[in-house]
Amino acid sequence: MNEFFVSPATREGFKFEPNTKMSFNPAEFVPFKDREVCERVRNMSGAELEKREAWWHPEFQVKVMMNPHPVLIATLFSRLKAASEAGKPFSMILGNPEPETYIPLAQLINYFQVDCSKVHIFAEDEWADDQGNVAPETYEAGFVHSMIKYLVMQIDPKLRMPMTNVHYPTTQNINYYSEIINDVTEGGADIISTSPGWTGHVAFVDPIPEFIGSGDIEEWLSKPAQLVTLTPMTLMQNSLNGTFGQSGDIANVPPKAATIGPIDVMRAKERIEVHALATNGTFSSWQRMTSRLVTHGPVTPYVPSSMLQTKKTQVYISDELAAPFACWEKVGY
Repeated sequence: MNEFFVSPATREGFKFEPNTKMSFNPAEFVPFKDREVCERVRNMSGAELEKREAWWHPEFQVKVMMNPHPVLIATLFSRLKAASEAGKPFSMILGNPEPETYIPLAQLINYFQVDCSKVHIFAEDEWADDQGNVAPETYEAGFVHSMIKYLVMQIDPKLRMPMTNVHYPTTQNINYYSEIINDVTEGGADIISTSPGWTGHVAFVDPIPEFIGSGDIEEWLSKPAQLVTLTPMTLMQNSLNGTFGQSGDIANVPPKAATIGPIDVMRAKERIEVHALATNGTFSSWQRMTSRLVTHGPVTPYVPSSMLQTKKTQVYISDELAAPFACWEKVGY
């Protein structure tokens, strides 16, 4: 038999060498390809993730904790309550869908009877069809639908903000949505709440030409809201969300979206980001590696949420996402 067709294990003198690594370039569609950086952050876990990097903004902080969501809810509520009691307007840019954040927040508002008449909320993004038509408020898998149903409508009517204070991107306003945010908030939202996507995106600021431009960091950070075509990774990620059945139904995920721009993140007075996503409560999470790139990789449009390193931001990473990971040979999907 031709030796080419003989299994190496049958050859005389074969010796099994475990843990051999293979060198290769990442697939073309992978946005961030620096293997040296990936190797460095991949090996970080636990308290190492809280260690400061030399280039971080003085007020960029990372905290690893058991369950960040109560802290997110408490932060949003405390800021909102303090502004209400002072008779001041308050503005939030919110990620979606987040019923697990919205419902408790609304319940706290109702329990403590917090007047929200001066509160303005902004949806970070919304789906759009292949023709660029932004989804209506009635789209059941929509972000605006979630924000209105699980936050606005859960607030007692006598405490609720007027619908004129509920803002979101539409087909008609997306080209000047950043201007709306800037004008209503008089220079930037009081707080923006985010969580990174598989590409490291913030809102739907994906690593795509519309945002990357020439690659200049300042140019990238000044980009406003716009309609974009999403990366395949973002479509795959969202096919695992409950709104699309958590079953890899990629064809059911809209291909485009309307999103805030980096400038809206930069203008905000405060940023809070939570890294705690797992696949339906299991250990499996695409966000585990993304979290490390966002917090300890370079500031780059190829990992968009890395922009947070340049501003006052509190990042909370769950214990589960801070856990180490490796090549587990006996574990499948």
